[in-house]
Amino acid sequence: QVQLEESGGGLVQAGDSLRLSCAASGRTFSTYVMGWFRQAPGTERKLVAAISWSGSTTYYSDSVKGRFTISRDNAKNTVYLQMDSLKPEDTAVYYCAAQAGALLTATRYHYWGQGTQVTVSS
Repeated sequence: QVQLEESGGGLVQAGDSLRLSCAASGRTFSTYVMGWFRQAPGTERKLVAAISWSGSTTYYSDSVKGRFTISRDNAKNTVYLQMDSLKPEDTAVYYCAAQAGALLTATRYHYWGQGTQVTVSS
């Protein structure tokens, strides 16, 4: 079992930066693929970034590529999402998720946090 808790969301202006954190509890955190999803009102939840067990492999959706950076610190059981050059279109609830597989873009992640709201004003 892995429990996840996101933090770091808030209200920012377009062009600003924000860093989300996801604290995980679980003895095998380092073996899990970690991902960040987001869901805006009226839209489906979409994967925006993911990172492998070792951190050597990452995935980014086209909409955030070049602006967002995912990282993990297994010693701290924490995964981060650094968001730069934020746009109003980035406004959404951001969810941290974990899965026991190896495919970063897997449809089904096993564990989910409660989400943190990110609002970007123009």
